[in-house]
Amino acid sequence: MREGYEGTGPGAITPDGCAVELYARLSVGNEPDIIAAAVPAGASILELGSGVGRVTHPLLERGFTVTAVDESAEMLQRVRGARTICSPIEDLDLGGTFDVVMLASFLVHAGDAEVRRGLLRTCARHVAEGGCVLIQREGEDYHTNLPRERVDPSGYTVRMVSAEPVGDGVNSVYAEYVFPDAVWTQRFLARPLTKEQFEAALTEAGLEVDTYLTPDRTWARAVRAA
Repeated sequence: MREGYEGTGPGAITPDGCAVELYARLSVGNEPDIIAAAVPAGASILELGSGVGRVTHPLLERGFTVTAVDESAEMLQRVRGARTICSPIEDLDLGGTFDVVMLASFLVHAGDAEVRRGLLRTCARHVAEGGCVLIQREGEDYHTNLPRERVDPSGYTVRMVSAEPVGDGVNSVYAEYVFPDAVWTQRFLARPLTKEQFEAALTEAGLEVDTYLTPDRTWARAVRAA
């Protein structure tokens, strides 16, 4: 387990505190629709941090070719129909490029700034000329409007309990996932980034924002910097 990360609940827990059984149960939101609307039909997608395939599988159903990367072999065992690669994202070098590179699940907010730099360098390294990088950001009130909870239509509750400063602009975030038959918790480190800080991080990696895909700017499409 990485320092500052932990998870509890039934089943395997990954080094960043994610529970495999939990992620196998979570419903997919509007992510596949946002992605499909932002990229060419049938594009090749490198999905960084795919987990169990919650977004992978809907993308495959829409006709995309997906290479799914995750550091957890237990997560990747749940992925069907995609090429899978077990590797830390920041170490990845496949020697090829893709039409689309996707970095979702707020991974760009990694507490360790060097890890974030590695993630974005991997994105820049694997995006084809003329391709794009899709990045999911935290909402602007993600760390301040707490505690809050959301009840999913399928019957489980996601509760963001707290975000406590631990130094150097990083917060320790604590979340609970409550199902009728099981409860999972996760604690992880996250670094809030303003729009300006986010764009500066992209610039450092040789990328720039092409457009924000949602009104709340939680999804951005980036391209190689001119």
